[in-house]
Amino acid sequence: MTVLTRFLAMLAVLATIATASASEVPMGDDGLHKPDWFSLTFRDIAEDIEAAKSQGKRLALMFEQRGCGYCKEVHEKVLTDPEVKDWIKANYMIVQYNIHGAEELTDTDGESLTEKQAARKWGLMFTPTILFMPEDVPGGDVTVAQAAVAMMPGAFGKGTFLDMFQWVAAKGYDGDEDFQSYHNRRWRERNGGPPEATQ
Repeated sequence: MTVLTRFLAMLAVLATIATASASEVPMGDDGLHKPDWFSLTFRDIAEDIEAAKSQGKRLALMFEQRGCGYCKEVHEKVLTDPEVKDWIKANYMIVQYNIHGAEELTDTDGESLTEKQAARKWGLMFTPTILFMPEDVPGGDVTVAQAAVAMMPGAFGKGTFLDMFQWVAAKGYDGDEDFQSYHNRRWRERNGGPPEATQ
């Protein structure tokens, strides 16, 4: 093997390593992916709504679990896409939760409970599930589930995923165009045809 051949082979190996590491997301001890741009907070959701608003952002709560293939797909294929990642980082504060977790949080109604108890209380059964919170802290004894303006259960492709975040940011939930109509229109604008179920 010539020096040039070895050098080219080494470059190919380095390129493969660089490509693989670019799409990998670090894993935490809890078995969840840990993007460095997700927010770490004291898990008081009312405070987090206010913190997000002070940054000109919206709060989204993302529930996941260890070994979730759909969570892996979202982290490695959708949230690493520069268009998706950059837009969400600029407009949202995302706080991650473990659907089976024991870390304590404070609901918007003031109740302190574990992540697992909160998931049960709010009726969450699938991972990933993203709850989109209102711009302002709800008054009274309103829970997160009651206050959420939208929910995205399950894994979706780039188009649907980003459309949901953008529809919520534009307060589509207050308008006449429901999410499915918004998504269909955005699909046609991007692709010039009817939407496909997998997008």
